[in-house]
Amino acid sequence: MSSQEALRLATSRQLDLVEIAPNSKPPVCKIINYGKYNYERQKKEKQQKKNQSVMTVKEIRFNANTDSHDIDFKTKHLRQFLIDGHKIKATVLYKGRMITHPEIGKKLMDEVLEKLVDVSKLESSPKLEGKMLTAYLLPDKNKINALNAKLAKAGKAKEDKPAEAQTAEAGVEKAEQPAEEKKEE
Repeated sequence: MSSQEALRLATSRQLDLVEIAPNSKPPVCKIINYGKYNYERQKKEKQQKKNQSVMTVKEIRFNANTDSHDIDFKTKHLRQFLIDGHKIKATVLYKGRMITHPEIGKKLMDEVLEKLVDVSKLESSPKLEGKMLTAYLLPDKNKINALNAKLAKAGKAKEDKPAEAQTAEAGVEKAEQPAEEKKEE
């Protein structure tokens, strides 16, 4: 249909001729109420923006000679960040002459990555940049959902067992009850 015909038809219906796809051959136009169309488009964009999740990068730094307890503690934080949906930047810093033994930091980074393999996927392998060994991790939704399902199932199984069986399973021994004194007759 020619553009003059389309304009005439739109004005006769008291609507607007709106170009929907200008880059296509031939261009696509619709006869609609432009105010309503614009309102619906803005509403849709607002809804998409609302549903959009912003992924922030959380960074935790390790020293090349970090102790195992500190590694466990920091790895626990990294795990929680991943479960919350954040991107992780794990960094091993070399201070002073530690850079002469990069294998120590590499071993530490491998240990951290091994502990987080059940909730994450590696975005980029560890890279040595100056005096920093850096690796990026992304949360793996499938692994996290599977882990949550497993924990929920384990929690439900514990609820089904009697309390004595739960404490015995946890390695907690039942405290001995004091012997009741016999009444003398």
